[in-house]
Formats: sequence, structure tokens, C-alpha cells
Amino acid sequence: MPNPPPKEKRDFARQLRRHSTNAERLLWFHLRDRKCLGLKFRRQQPIGPYIGDFVCFSHKIVIELDGEQHDIPENIEYDKRRTRWLEANGYTVVRFWNAQVYADLLKVVGHLEERLTALTLPVRSCSAR
Repeated sequence: MPNPPPKEKRDFARQLRRHSTNAERLLWFHLRDRKCLGLKFRRQQPIGPYIGDFVCFSHKIVIELDGEQHDIPENIEYDKRRTRWLEANGYTVVRFWNAQVYADLLKVVGHLEERLTALTLPVRSCSAR
């Protein structure tokens, strides 16, 4: 079992959970309580040197919601490094823009369901709730 993250990282993740974006809250409603394909997701979880927005540890899936700040060159590079690290450690990363969540949440949830099902997960609808 991996070592637990340092206290500072756990505290920062807790702070991120307390101050979720509207897009995170909207998507979380469809992920929490195993609503999506029966998978257990956690919000703002430390993974190695990073924090994932939504993480399913059992299937090594990370869902990231990106706002406008992720369109800045240095943040684009940071996101690429993080994605490379996560993938090198066996995680699948699925990204959406906050604007996609605001524009059509059910379409995002449907796309997410398709992606997760393609990872050979048991089929149980996310969007039926």
C-alpha cells in the first residue's frame, strides 16, 4: 500500500473540496454515492505529487474539470506533465471543460458513461438519476 500523502497535501485537498467550483458541484451530483456505473469516486484526492478532481481508485480513473486558467501556456504544460505522470502510473485521465458542464451536463455525463464503459466496466447508467 502506498504511503499516505503529506499532511499539507491532504489539507490542501480538503480546502479544494470545501471551495468546489459550480461545475464540480454539478458533476459531483452525478458521480457521488456510486451513481455512475456503480463506481466509487472521491473528490479532490491526492495522487502522488498531484490532486485529482474526481478519482476512482479501484479502476484508476481520474476525471478533471478545467476552467479558463487551464488555457494559459504554463498551466497547459503543467496539465500535460500531470497527465503523463498519472498515465505512467496506470491511471486513465478524462478531461472536460467547465463550459461543457454548464452548456450540457447530461451530454457530459453521457460521454463520461461511454468512456468508462469502454474501459470494460459493468454497465449501469450514470444519467438515469
